[in-house]
Amino acid sequence: MRSLVRAVGQEALSFRKEPIRTPMTIATHPPLFLPWPGFFAKAFRADALVVLDEVQFPLGRSWISRNRIKNERGELWLTVPVRKSGRGKQRICEVEICEGLPWRKKHLSSLRQAYAHAPYRKEVLLLVEAIYGQTTARLVDLNLALLRLFWEVWKIPATLLRQSELAVEGKGTELLVDLCEKLHATRYLLFPFAAKFLDLAQFRSGGIEPVFLPFRPPVYPQLWGEFRYNLSALDLLLNCGAKGRELLA
Repeated sequence: MRSLVRAVGQEALSFRKEPIRTPMTIATHPPLFLPWPGFFAKAFRADALVVLDEVQFPLGRSWISRNRIKNERGELWLTVPVRKSGRGKQRICEVEICEGLPWRKKHLSSLRQAYAHAPYRKEVLLLVEAIYGQTTARLVDLNLALLRLFWEVWKIPATLLRQSELAVEGKGTELLVDLCEKLHATRYLLFPFAAKFLDLAQFRSGGIEPVFLPFRPPVYPQLWGEFRYNLSALDLLLNCGAKGRELLA
């Protein structure tokens, strides 16, 4: 993991483009901030995961700019402040971070305190600090740099792509079907609860099979008492390190 510290320090914010394979199964997801473990369970079972960076950024609270960790008082939200006032409806790729606020310092301080006794505190926080040490104008760039951290430590084989790289636009099921066609995918991976928001017949008429992924959140050694489900996967990484892969792959 020490070699990863050097790599992240050198290119924390460079979203390296992987060669686009011809995937059979793809999954999609908005570029969440330090996502929950289910995000990565989906990635392990797909040939490619496309982050939807050109869809609308939610007007209210969103997992794209905040997530939860665990501390001695229970759960703690880590929130990245973003510019919304006067900007109306923004695409995720357009959202800018409010860099005038000391949120980076607060996040790192909270992580050091909450995970002072975590088994992989030193290695993981060095990686996070390397990313936080870079100037990031847009939220999507920060989130993708953090995603790449998990990709590297857990050796996730799926190709990680951005919607904006693929030049595919649209909404709802039509967008997802078009992404599948762009990548020559024959299967689309999704969680069962997402089915009610999609037109599955439209996938099938396009020769694409919807594949449902039942996901049971993993239980692992946690600090601070009673286990809490679906925290940021950073909690899993700090407590289990690279071995967290075994609970998701």
